[in-house]
Amino acid sequence: MTARAPIAWSWRNAAYGASLALPATIGTVFDPSLGVPLAVGVLPAAALGLRSTRRERAMVVVVGALAGFSIFLGAVLAPCPVLAVVALFGLCVVVAVMASNPARRLAPLALVLGLPLVGAGFSEGSWDRGLAAAVLIVGGSAYAWLVSLLWPAGHAITRTPRAAASRTSMAVYGIQIGLAGAIGAALGFAWGADHPGWAATSALLVSRPDHRQLDARGWGRAVSVTGGAILACGVAAVSPAAAVIAVVVLVILALATGTSGSRWYVFPFFSTTIVLSMLLIGETEPAVHWFLERVGLTLVGVALALAAAWLVPTVARAVGVGEVNADRGR
Repeated sequence: MTARAPIAWSWRNAAYGASLALPATIGTVFDPSLGVPLAVGVLPAAALGLRSTRRERAMVVVVGALAGFSIFLGAVLAPCPVLAVVALFGLCVVVAVMASNPARRLAPLALVLGLPLVGAGFSEGSWDRGLAAAVLIVGGSAYAWLVSLLWPAGHAITRTPRAAASRTSMAVYGIQIGLAGAIGAALGFAWGADHPGWAATSALLVSRPDHRQLDARGWGRAVSVTGGAILACGVAAVSPAAAVIAVVVLVILALATGTSGSRWYVFPFFSTTIVLSMLLIGETEPAVHWFLERVGLTLVGVALALAAAWLVPTVARAVGVGEVNADRGR
């Protein structure tokens, strides 16, 4: 098997990414609040690229539906901060335990994508805004699937069978990410941040079940997520015209898809830029204020994720909960 390049590039994938970006780009020219959620919807297809069969490409619609539902759920919970924080913690534990069973194929996806987007949904503020964003995200994913059918099929994706992980070890992981996400959200709500789920989303984007992977490459993912957040804040800070935002969306999606085969954690940089840009639309606070707040919350979320990844397994081992890191799904 040929090792993947640290940063891979494919002009074919980049052209595909540009085609995926068309509705989002056009929509953003008229109204960024319409275009950017459409861009979020095509992110699953951008991550997959063209390295798959047509049947496998249909999965992007499922991913988009999960993303949209997660945003909507977060928006429904947001008006009651205590309920939102408790629910996020509980969801983290439940989804992590469900992911211990290899037969539950959507559980790992909910773990790494759905939970962070529940945190992002806290920023929508009301169920109707969350529903509008969800509908646009699902619409973007459906468009991406239809466009993917126009491109020649690739080879079936080779996946290493997911090893079963013990319910105990995944429950510990659920507590780990639940604490990181819930504390991040609690801080956001207590601080009165415009986007109270920002730190929670950052923490959950960085976290992964395999502790060895976090040890080896967690900092790379953390840097990628932080860099994407800073870029999103930087673009929004200059209050560009809608047409400029549209060009940024087009370039980001083309680059994200063109580099989707990279070994390094490049894609989280682009996906974080798009997801957090969606939350920055319509900002009314002075740019310097919220730029510092957003970057600060991003760093808080990353720090919470890394701290919880060290603290919770350590405590679990100390109280005799076995080798909680060795048998997690890999």
